[in-house]
Amino acid sequence: MFTLRGTWMRGGTSKCWLFNAVDIDPYVADAGGLDNILTAAFGSGDPRQLDGVGGGSSTTSKAAIVRRSSAPGIDVDYLFAQVAIESRTVEWGSNCGNCATAIGLYAVQTGLVAVDDRITVVRMRNENTGAILAAEIATPGGRIPAEGDASVPGTTALGVPVGLTFTDPASDRVTMLPTGAEIDRVSLGDREFRGTFVRAGAPAALFDAADFGLGGSESNDLVAAHVPTLIALRTKAALRMGLSTPEEPVSHAVPKVGIVGPPADYTTTTGERVLAADYDISVRMLSMMAPHPAIGLTSAVAVAAAVTVTGGVVTANARIGWPGSLRIGTAAGVLDVDYVMDGDGFLHSVTLHRAVRRIATADLFVVPVRTLVGAYSA
Repeated sequence: MFTLRGTWMRGGTSKCWLFNAVDIDPYVADAGGLDNILTAAFGSGDPRQLDGVGGGSSTTSKAAIVRRSSAPGIDVDYLFAQVAIESRTVEWGSNCGNCATAIGLYAVQTGLVAVDDRITVVRMRNENTGAILAAEIATPGGRIPAEGDASVPGTTALGVPVGLTFTDPASDRVTMLPTGAEIDRVSLGDREFRGTFVRAGAPAALFDAADFGLGGSESNDLVAAHVPTLIALRTKAALRMGLSTPEEPVSHAVPKVGIVGPPADYTTTTGERVLAADYDISVRMLSMMAPHPAIGLTSAVAVAAAVTVTGGVVTANARIGWPGSLRIGTAAGVLDVDYVMDGDGFLHSVTLHRAVRRIATADLFVVPVRTLVGAYSA
């Protein structure tokens, strides 16, 4: 057993354990790797994650290792981990915008970056994907915030307002459309599904809800019935997008996969009524093989990128109001996204606004997973 210092933070609608690299690096070799450390710390291998700090859901089983960056113009690098729940595995192929907002505040609160007397900008590099992000936090008079009154759809909890900008998430059309097509048609048995596949924020496969017999604004309970189909479509999309080969195991993290549809009146998971006039596109995404309770920020960036693809399924379903603004209707409510196009008509940046709070700083007593084989076999 060893002791690992960590900070528990809520970023938007996710909870993330953040570890300073100087605290976790010394244990990696002796513990058999980061996967062993994190799955042991989170209690993975048990659907309740009873013997660890995981919350038993995809949005509460996340971690990041943060370190000062040596790259010019970058303050911190971070390695994001989506820790599995029922299996002792970790997905390293993606990013999490909600956790990135938490990392921004964490970097300010722990002294990883110098504090400005007005607004502190934390420039971050996601080591999983190479994405460059910037978190903006108000620090008037050099004061570091500990609480705030910002809110986001999907929770009534308040937090410090943090603006998160993804820079050049799709710098050219070749990068943004990995298959080169505005619409990819994927067959499963005798059914065909139309999707737009993009790489921006995260690789994402966005399918037309109409091909599922849905409108796109349904409750997650109804979407759940289509999870097996979406998982099968993700496997095919991963091959087409060059994210995997037929010999490799299926990733449950990338590409992100979901359905899109036109705006329609619907009721959120908290009982709030949302009118079609109040948003621009319906989106329901999966997260670790289950409907996402809201939407991951990297998925929101992908939707913003896809709405710029003329002839794609997102453009066909979206109703664009103000240029540079997109309102995404999720199961939890409406997420506002601001985006900027460059002079060549490509997506230059995407900004989202979240609420962040530090929950705890704690010492975790970790038993490496290799000593726990069979512990949950009963």
